[in-house]
Amino acid sequence: MAESGSAKVRTVADIMSRPPVTATPSETIAEAATRMRDHRVGSVVVVDGERPIGILTERDLVRFASSGADTSATKVSEWMTESPDCIAPGIEITEAWRSLAEHGYRHIPVVDGQRLVGIVSMRDLVKLAQIRPVEGALQDVPKGLAGVVVAETSVGDVRGQEGFYHYRQYNAVELAEKRSLEDVWHLLFEGRLPTATEHRAFIEEIRPLREIPPAVADVLPSIAGAGDTFVPLDALRTAVSLVGQAGNFRPSLDVDAATLRGNAMQVCAVIPTLIMALYRLRQGLEPVAPHPDLAYGANYLYMLTGEVPDAEKARAVEQYMITTIDHGFNASTFTARVITSSGADLGAAVVGGIGALSGPLHGGAPSRALELLDTIGTEDRARPYITEKVQNGERIMGFGHRVYKTDDPRSLFLRDVAERIGAEKIDFAKAVERTVVEVLAELKPGRDLYANVEFYAGVVMHHSGLPRDLFTPTFASSRVIGWCANILEQAADNRIIRPSARYVGPPPPVPVPQPE
Repeated sequence: MAESGSAKVRTVADIMSRPPVTATPSETIAEAATRMRDHRVGSVVVVDGERPIGILTERDLVRFASSGADTSATKVSEWMTESPDCIAPGIEITEAWRSLAEHGYRHIPVVDGQRLVGIVSMRDLVKLAQIRPVEGALQDVPKGLAGVVVAETSVGDVRGQEGFYHYRQYNAVELAEKRSLEDVWHLLFEGRLPTATEHRAFIEEIRPLREIPPAVADVLPSIAGAGDTFVPLDALRTAVSLVGQAGNFRPSLDVDAATLRGNAMQVCAVIPTLIMALYRLRQGLEPVAPHPDLAYGANYLYMLTGEVPDAEKARAVEQYMITTIDHGFNASTFTARVITSSGADLGAAVVGGIGALSGPLHGGAPSRALELLDTIGTEDRARPYITEKVQNGERIMGFGHRVYKTDDPRSLFLRDVAERIGAEKIDFAKAVERTVVEVLAELKPGRDLYANVEFYAGVVMHHSGLPRDLFTPTFASSRVIGWCANILEQAADNRIIRPSARYVGPPPPVPVPQPE
């Protein structure tokens, strides 16, 4: 175990968990899962005697759950990862860190020869970070914090190597296929999907919170009319700050969990109304009050036009929203958690999340991906345009992702949604996607680039009647639920987030000259 004071943590043996929790290949998934739960670990090492032959992790259990198979009738050998990478106990911490980060592993068995002696995990390294926060590997992290674990969360996770992400163990895409946005909102806030009775009660709780507070409504015309150009997300940022001020939101450090949850419910419920009210005011139109009987997606489109929308289009928009509620420690979610860690009020944390989302590299891409299709214009122009882009090393908007190294599951799902609703740009978008893949295969072999969520999101939202400058605010209207789930989690077990930076300027100290 790591020690404080002058003792130095050097090797895997100093931090590994031992003895490791194990299973045999003939045991059932139910037995292995029970053992993991009882020992509060994220994996079991599958052994033949003392030799590791596989590993079964929480990731495997999530995949197994989605299969619908019987845990008591399925063997560990059917779902384990065979021949797992292992490391020796004498390996330095820095090498273990790199192996975990580079391969996307969370657990690596530790072997002495062929004998299993322990297991090292990201959790062990997080504990190490608390003991010696600026030493060794935990100081030498990649730019952008790629692959660096900064906290533990039960909200959800993104598995980039697998093309999979989940909300509290439920496949996020499957949730979008089968459940309402309010059900998923309940899942993120309460930790479980609602029963029918809980669903009705949750809807009743949300309904009055969608109304804009009078003190905020009085100021919205001024916010909407400010500036020569109108940027809806910037206007929303200002309005949300006012909601927090008008609602007397207090620092998260000074309120109980119920009060903070109440703040979160109000902000999540009112943001869609704010978006549409600000947009209509800028167009010289009166805001449309929320419809008391419409579901989330339908009400969102209703507040744009004042007319009950087509059910298929409304469901398509809602499904897009469900897929974007949460997505790991992205820039805006991380920002919201950092602000919360300082003890700030929930409104401040959400405003910070909106600020991060406003960047084109984060939330601003759906409209830019649609602009790509407009620029290309026709299918016969796709190849020369994409070829020039690739040869010049330019970014292709709507393609590539920091986490996914395979198909983005949100993109695959939204492509199907666009086909289902007969979106007018879907065939052209699919042709452009094929062209990008083909051109990269020819000019950059080995460099895989896949369509991300923004590419087909733009096609879906455009067909559903949303103006392009509302694409990113629409993203914010659902992502705020994920931000708030993370804010509540951070506040419940808080420690201020305060990383270190490496100074690279001239060597100090330099004498301060006397004034001339």
